[in-house]
Amino acid sequence: MTITDMKNIDIRTVDPSTLVDIKTVKVNTDLPVEERKKDFIRQVKNPYCFRCGKVVVKMSFADTTATLEDRLENYFRSL
Repeated sequence: MTITDMKNIDIRTVDPSTLVDIKTVKVNTDLPVEERKKDFIRQVKNPYCFRCGKVVVKMSFADTTATLEDRLENYFRSL
C-alpha cells in the first residue's frame, strides 16, 4: 500500500478489523526522534487511518510549518 492509498482510505468502507488499535502502540521514548517516528509507523501500519477502541480514526495533515502548539496558542488568544 502506498502513502497515497493510506491517505485515501474511506473510513465508511474500511474493515475496522484490518486497522491497528492505537491503544496497542507503544513507542520506545528512549529512541532518537527519527527512530521513534519509524517505530510508530511500523506499529500503526497506516498513520492516516487506525482505530481507537471501536472508533475508526482518519487523520489528515495540513501542508504547513505551524505546530499544534502554534495553532492552539492562536486559538486561545482569539477568545
